[in-house]
Amino acid sequence: MATRAVRLFGDPVLRQQASEVVDFDAQLRHLVADLHDTLYDQDGAGLAATQVGVLQRVFVWHGADGEEGHLVNPVLEFPDEELQDGPEGCLSIPGLYFDTKRRLNTIAKGYDVHGRPLQVVGEGRMARVLQHETDHLDGVLFIDHLDPDARKEAKRAIREAEWNQPPEIRVSPHRVRGVLS
Repeated sequence: MATRAVRLFGDPVLRQQASEVVDFDAQLRHLVADLHDTLYDQDGAGLAATQVGVLQRVFVWHGADGEEGHLVNPVLEFPDEELQDGPEGCLSIPGLYFDTKRRLNTIAKGYDVHGRPLQVVGEGRMARVLQHETDHLDGVLFIDHLDPDARKEAKRAIREAEWNQPPEIRVSPHRVRGVLS
């Protein structure tokens, strides 16, 4: 299929809530294939459709053991109150990782690309991925889960990140008629 550009922090689409998928058609299958290709290209753990500018409730993941999958219209359940705390990053906030508290165990229910019911049980890293990607579909970023001091540090690091610098604007030394006086 094809890779798509990953939207970076500051892009308004990352703060929008995605719409439920109602058509389980070829277009959805192409989107999921593109998400997988993009995720392989970016070498990440998960990627939500909103991160490539598509406001549909779909995400894909690649597990540490080579497994991969997708989920359409996910709904999360938490079988217990156990928490995990550890480094979390995001393809939309590249190169930055911050300790983030998440539930240790998660059950995600939704559908596959053909509209068949699907349930994914996640523990540890997989639970983190399921929560992180579902958050994207709700317009939530992982830094929103940080305590106030850590969030302040994260926002400072984002402002200083090389990928977040404004492009250099060069002014022509030549006089342009009608534009400059």
